[in-house]
Amino acid sequence: MPAHKVVSEKEWIAARKLLLEKEKTLTRMSDQLSAERRALPWVKVEKSYVFEGARGKQSLAELFGGRSQLFVYHFMFGPDWGQGCPSCSFFADHIDGPNLHLKHHDVSVVVVSRAPWSKIETFKRRMGWHFKWVSSHGSDFNFDHNVSFTPEQEAKGKVTYNFEAMDYMFDELPGLSVFYKDGKGDIFRTYSAYARGGDILLGANNFLDMTPKGRNETEGMDWVRHHDRYDAPEEDGSCCAGESDPISEMRRELVKAR
Repeated sequence: MPAHKVVSEKEWIAARKLLLEKEKTLTRMSDQLSAERRALPWVKVEKSYVFEGARGKQSLAELFGGRSQLFVYHFMFGPDWGQGCPSCSFFADHIDGPNLHLKHHDVSVVVVSRAPWSKIETFKRRMGWHFKWVSSHGSDFNFDHNVSFTPEQEAKGKVTYNFEAMDYMFDELPGLSVFYKDGKGDIFRTYSAYARGGDILLGANNFLDMTPKGRNETEGMDWVRHHDRYDAPEEDGSCCAGESDPISEMRRELVKAR
């Protein structure tokens, strides 16, 4: 770490108070943004989707688990991958703690991937997670929510992601979607976010952002590993798809996307 300016406590407090005013402004702006997020119009989900998980086949309505709000994390884990994406795994490491409280506040959290349930179950057991995770394999769910892309889209070189047309990067990308189910059973999509839209939920990054070295990364999330692989040598090639490390390239592009 390079040499840093050192001052008296009086000077430090003065500098800290100047930064505090900016932090307070950011907090107020964040509160306003959250209110505007809740005020967004909704779109009714007309299509039927079927998922597979520990309880067998389930519809989107059943994923609510008796609650009116559903938070879905679109986890990058393609049908032919050997394991889940490390960046998505980093996100998943932040679910179980809050989930204990969310389920008592009318919110169900479900992770969705296109990998077959058998692969998901094996990887979930390895990682020690407890949240609900289902497979959308054979469903249009991921494609309809613009987080999975077809070979035809790859051939064209263009996809819609993060609400805009962009160059094809990868067959799977991260995102999150929120749904509401009313008393009649109708389901509405109320919010979606992609690229860095879920950063606010990454508590470990918020810890790091308060430290002198920060995230200490050369490129976005280049330090992140599966939590059971930090002491192991890096694996050759892609951790996900068996190619020449497309995940690193995808991370770089996602940082640019937002």
